[in-house]
Order: sequence, then structure tokens, then C-alpha cells
Amino acid sequence: MKIKAALFLSGAVLAGGMAHAQDASRDVTVVLSETVSVVEPCMAARQDVGRVISENVNEMLIEFDYVNGGLKPRLATEWSQVDDDTWEFKLRPGVKWHDGSPFTAKDVQFSIERNKNADLSCETGGKYFGGMEFSFESPDDNTIRITTSPPQPILPLLMSVMPVQSAATTPAAEFDRKPTGTGPYVFSDWQNGQSITLTRNPDYWGAQPQVEKATYLFRSDSAVAAAMVETGEADIVPSIALQDANNPETDFSYPNSETTSLRIDTRTEPTDDRRIREALNLAVDREAMIGTLFPADAQIATHLVVPTTIGHNPDIPAWPYDPDRARELVEEAKADGVNVDAPIRIIGRNGMYPNGTETMEAMMAMFQDVGLNVALDSYDVSVWNNYFVSPFVADAGATLTQSQHDNATGDPVFTAHVKYASDGAHSMVRDPEVDRLIAAASAATGEERTKLWQELFAKVNTEIIADVPMFHMVGFTRVSPRLDFKPTIATNSELQLQQIRFK
Repeated sequence: MKIKAALFLSGAVLAGGMAHAQDASRDVTVVLSETVSVVEPCMAARQDVGRVISENVNEMLIEFDYVNGGLKPRLATEWSQVDDDTWEFKLRPGVKWHDGSPFTAKDVQFSIERNKNADLSCETGGKYFGGMEFSFESPDDNTIRITTSPPQPILPLLMSVMPVQSAATTPAAEFDRKPTGTGPYVFSDWQNGQSITLTRNPDYWGAQPQVEKATYLFRSDSAVAAAMVETGEADIVPSIALQDANNPETDFSYPNSETTSLRIDTRTEPTDDRRIREALNLAVDREAMIGTLFPADAQIATHLVVPTTIGHNPDIPAWPYDPDRARELVEEAKADGVNVDAPIRIIGRNGMYPNGTETMEAMMAMFQDVGLNVALDSYDVSVWNNYFVSPFVADAGATLTQSQHDNATGDPVFTAHVKYASDGAHSMVRDPEVDRLIAAASAATGEERTKLWQELFAKVNTEIIADVPMFHMVGFTRVSPRLDFKPTIATNSELQLQQIRFK
């Protein structure tokens, strides 16, 4: 949808005679806010990687339809449940990898095993396959039966978030630096820190897309990136800041399925004390951030799944802004011997979302105001990831890690294990009852599944207090007027070049 007029911060529009250097070209330039530091497909759950790789270079077995909902065939043409713990997938015949070798069931097995490889610490496997064990049977090259323990009634949905890789990927224990896929685009060039280039695959099994070549550039300054579209230097900026979304001819807003938060280290003094975790939440003036640091359409979050997700719990109350009560809690903890003066570090990530650094600075001041010793350290994603993903940086002290979690496919299985299980890749919670609830909900169906997820979120957000939840986000994208492309909820995690048309 076009941005509402109330959100325009400027009346500027593109000059009618503005020249676009690429008007006659079928090439596009995409500007990302973060430098892409890895191009490994099993890291595509990270939005900076996913926007380049997912469905462009490496395809999924099954594609989630972000416009109409539901699942549709991609590399798998059909799927069926054999029994409670086994699903059978029929693979598309005649598909070739970019190197000309055939796509077979062995590649699917390899991809799942790669995502489960503890030595690689794959983002996709860590987020979506945690707590699962897999076994495989392949009656022929175009059929694979996948058995999971515990049973996964939504395994086809899980297959919609895993880019498939060639079993010939080498070395198998290291990140791929030039991924080979089956997709409509070939990974052509990567100038680390500067640009990535994809070119159209002439032998693609599906319809040929209109875009012939895509170049990805990296600009952390939202205003600079937005200006590049205005001057014709670029075609799409997937994420710009509220204040830069000022042109009704080129700028679009959309609910982007992201939820922002701070993950609290529940293991280390002083944040191992529940009163301090409660004080952190009470210290934040979320209302003051809406329409200033965050869009007016952003919603205050109570937990890490959006209201349209089946396990969202409407009975969890939003945290009020109550700095006086926060100060009381800090004093109560201090009186009981908690070292409330111990340093707490906010671990920020540069370019995570528009105005992200300013938000972390504002929250640091709010935490300091209630008597906590909080400082901000901001890092590029490659360093930040060491704090965010297990095994965490040793001896880091108490941390509050800036987070933005995407759950666009509508089931808490994509959230709960990675964020809260004792062995979850992002989790700092160690609670047997939480682990029990996650296991039970993951295997359940229907109303029982919904009920168990709601019970889990109530426990981790009101009893344990594992996060400082902030906002369900609205995204802003700038698109060149020469393109026929409208962002959807998917634009936050993937940007399918084959969906772009030229006017």
C-alpha cells in the first residue's frame, strides 16, 4: 500500500524531467542497509543474506505464498504425510544446478544435514530445526521421505524457509563463498564489503524473468540510499527510515512481520534478577517512540509473534511506562544484595532497522534514568552475531542484545525453540517447563497447538521476562518509477527478482 499522506514528512516529488541512467536497461540496482558479510545459503534466515540468495540463487522445496497465504510447489511438486513422523516429497524432474549437474533427493538430504551441522552454526538450521532429528529414505532420485523426531506436523511449512544446496558444495564444513543454486539467477560476483552481482540463468527450469542482472550495493545511511533512487543511481531500497519516506510516487509502506526487542541475559548479574528485568521493561516509554523513531502504524508488542500468528496470546498485557516503579524495583533488588551497579551492555547492530542506533541510545538513557549502569556498544552484523548466536561471547557480562525477529509464515515453531529453548541458538533461558511446552506445542495440531503456544508465551513474557519487547514493525521501501513492483510482507526477508517487471 502507498504510504498514507499523514506519514509524509516532505512534499518533495521526483522532478518530471529526471533522467534515469537505467531507463532502457533490464538491469537493476538494489541498495541494502547492511554490508553482506557472508553469502552462505544456510544463513539466509538473516535478512541481509536472504534478500540476495533466497529464491534468486538457491530455491526452497516449497514456497510460502505471502500474498494469498498457503504453500505452493517450487523444487517439490507435491508432498504428503506418510505417517505421524514421516513426510514424502516428490521433486521436480529435469532441474539442473547452475553447474549443469542434476538436482536430486541427495541434495535435499545434504541441505538439511548441512543446516544441522553444529560446526557451521547455520542461522536457518538454528532458528527452524532446533530440537529436531532427521532421517531420510530416497526410493528414487526424485522422491525423498523425511522422518522427524519429534514429529513435525508442519514439516512442509518448515521446508519453505530452507534454501536447497548442491551436495557437491565444498568444503562441506565451511561457508560457501560462491553458492551454486537452481534458481533464476546465477551468483556472478562478490566484492566483499562493496557489491554483489547476480545474472539471469539462461537454463532456468521455470519462466525467464525480466530482470537480466542485479547489482547489490550497501549504504547504511537511509537518506543516502533513498536519494540514490531519486537520482537514478539505484532502483530499490528495501528498507528506508520513516523520515525518508517522503515521496508518494516512489515510497511504499507495508506490515513487515518483524518484531523488535532487546533479549535479556537472564544468566548474569544483575539481569539474572527478575526485578531488574521487570524494571527494564517499565523504564521504556514506548508510546513516545511511535511517530518519532518508529512509524505511526507500528504496534506496541507484548511478545515476539505478531497478532496474526496462531499462538499469539492476546491476554499478555503491554508493559506500562512506569519509571517510578522501575526505580523501586532496582532499590528492592539492591537491598537484597543484588549488585545493581554492575555494568549492563546494550549490544547494538548497525543498520538493523531504520533509526535503530537512535532507538538504542534513547533506551540506554531510559535505563540509566531508573538507576541502572547501562552503556551501548554498536557493532556490524559479523561481530554482533557472536553475541546473539550460541556459543555466545564469553565473559561478556550482562547484555541486552538488540533484536529484530521475523515470523512471516504464521506459526510459533519459527520463534519458540530458537528464542527460548535451553538449546536454542538465540536463547538465554534455561527452564525445563519452557522446554516441555515447546516440545508439546511443536508436535500438537489445531486448538491444542494454539493453546500450548499461548501458554508458552505467557510464561516467558510475564513469569520469566526474557525480553524487552518493543514493536511490531512497519517497513518502508523506495522503488524506482521505472519498475512495476510493490513490496509485501516478504520484502523484509527476501526480494525475488523474478517478481520485478518494467513499465
